[in-house]
Amino acid sequence: MNLPALKQAFPLESPLREVIEDVKNRVHRSLLDQLDLAVLAKRPREEAEPEVRALVRDLVAAEDAPLNLQERVRLVEELLDDVFGLGPLEPLLEDDSISDILVNTHKDIWLERDGRLLRSPVRFRDEDHLRQIIDRIVSGVGRRIDDASPMVDARLPDGSRVNAIIPPLAVDGPHLSIRKFRRDVLGAEDLIRTGTLPRRILGFLQGAVRARLNILIAGGTGSGKTTFLNMLSEAIPEDQRIVTIEDSAELQLRQPHVVRLETRPPNLEGHGAVEARQLVINALRMRPDRIIVGEVRGGEALDMLQAMNTGHDGSLTTLHANGPRDALSRLETMAAMAHMGISEDALRAQIASALDLVLHLARLSDGTRKLMAVSEVTGMEGDIVTMQDLFVFERTGLSPDGRVLGEFRATGVHPACAELLEASGVPLDALILEEPSDLRGW
Repeated sequence: MNLPALKQAFPLESPLREVIEDVKNRVHRSLLDQLDLAVLAKRPREEAEPEVRALVRDLVAAEDAPLNLQERVRLVEELLDDVFGLGPLEPLLEDDSISDILVNTHKDIWLERDGRLLRSPVRFRDEDHLRQIIDRIVSGVGRRIDDASPMVDARLPDGSRVNAIIPPLAVDGPHLSIRKFRRDVLGAEDLIRTGTLPRRILGFLQGAVRARLNILIAGGTGSGKTTFLNMLSEAIPEDQRIVTIEDSAELQLRQPHVVRLETRPPNLEGHGAVEARQLVINALRMRPDRIIVGEVRGGEALDMLQAMNTGHDGSLTTLHANGPRDALSRLETMAAMAHMGISEDALRAQIASALDLVLHLARLSDGTRKLMAVSEVTGMEGDIVTMQDLFVFERTGLSPDGRVLGEFRATGVHPACAELLEASGVPLDALILEEPSDLRGW
């Protein structure tokens, strides 16, 4: 039986859990007496593990606990996770159905599975155990967390994003948040199957990408912005050079010509940081056909808008916002942060000229993710950036089991970008152009 199967066969909520934890704590203390973990951490795991595994087995056998063979094997694996890995978090990291792990102090761990938060039976031994795991994570990427620097962003070797915060900022004890990196990238068919959007809207958006429209994807935390951006990028032709800019490299583009850039936090002395704005400026010198900014968070918004307005059409980015109009307001605010002297009218004119489509994603109350609106930026009227909805998801209620009911509809508004799409060989269906349509059959 392989290790993941073994961990499923011996669940964490087993009635023997208290016995297991008691034995595990005693063996762990014995391990600390016999091993120098600081020295051990410097050795490759494949070199040190056989020696540690043999010692752990001897210590477990010496306990003479009422455990069968399967339970003893599992106990050995948990102890090895403590020594070499992330302790009780290891089985959670191996579970592909979990998207987020939220540690609210050592005795309270929550998981997100299928868009819903669930409390986990997993626990750390105590606060020191949790601090040990946090220190292991941040030291692995050359960072530190202590009283002088009590919060940190890091990344696990598999690409999962980590945020940790400790006292005195965290009142009740250390907190750890892990946004897991998906090994299997969701594609277009996956999003259609899960009801995120219908096939006809997908075809329209893929055409917009091929026609080099500039697209902003907006939504809240966990709404699926990065996944959607990944999916849209599949429509970019393979003969184009793509430069991606991210705080944490999450995009998994499948084109052959991709240059991936990642920001860098300051070092232990507080120097050496490289911000997204610097990378956007540098990307312009790298002869990109497309620039993809994983998420706009600050002053890089202005440089991105200028890039879109100076020949780098077909750029894609994401942004935290609660709707299409709110997305433009946030973009304006962030661009103003980069140049406090620029006027509101000049900024709005740049936004109106740069952006073509704003897509709004949301995670609904039942945990599902939906494309709520496809809105087109049409220009300026006075000092207002004008927009029009092309597609919307209309909620109609809740089913008895709590599922959100609704339907995708085309508004019937004629896209201002219709000529550009058709000139790029993207045909527009008459249903999109002429009358409101129920898209359930699409």
